[in-house]
Amino acid sequence: MAAPDVAGTRVDRLLATAAELLVRWGYQRVTIDDVARQAGIGKGTVYLHFRTKDALFLTVLLRVHRRVVERMADRIAADPEHVLPARVTRSVYRELTADPVSRSLYFADAEVLGRLVHEATDTLGGLAARREETLGEHLRLLQEAGCLRSDLSVEALRYTLAAIGTGFFVVDGMSVGGADLDADARGALLEHAVAAALQVPEPPTAELERLAPVVAELYRSLIEDIDHEWRRRVR
Repeated sequence: MAAPDVAGTRVDRLLATAAELLVRWGYQRVTIDDVARQAGIGKGTVYLHFRTKDALFLTVLLRVHRRVVERMADRIAADPEHVLPARVTRSVYRELTADPVSRSLYFADAEVLGRLVHEATDTLGGLAARREETLGEHLRLLQEAGCLRSDLSVEALRYTLAAIGTGFFVVDGMSVGGADLDADARGALLEHAVAAALQVPEPPTAELERLAPVVAELYRSLIEDIDHEWRRRVR
């Protein structure tokens, strides 16, 4: 039997604890001491793995992002219907609604992330650009296959998708409308809105089946870039 990866287990515990404290107290208030104490690990041990507080919490955000992208790729590979932007958006919405760390990351919640928002923007700008390229290619392939509206450019499709999705999250945080709708009901409405705005009425099933493994692989390639970014921050 192989020996357990003690360092890997310890890093996982540190990242889970840091994520919990990030949501509970916000980046500005959390210290390395807090994370070490909550994780049951010496402060010096934290610095064995992460040079700075920023490195620790940027790794938290990268691992959250990796989880979201990996699940998206898995869903697309398992069910061709999930290659459609309406279905993708609904699934991601449900994930972000259920996970406050993911939501803070994707919507750059300044109250939770504090100056880490700017660190993430500056440090991870290349990765964000790569993610946008991947989404653009995803939409381009669908449009060329006759699954999306042909009267909009890929940039217009991407903008509309982002505007609709962001709008649902913004409204979620306001005390107006939707109070009686649970997350599943809101997700269904989001799916309907994206489908109506971007997709053709009956996307060809054969094309969805053809494209699903291709698009899943696009996102798995993005996962490799995310892994590179978080691993280079861990010692």
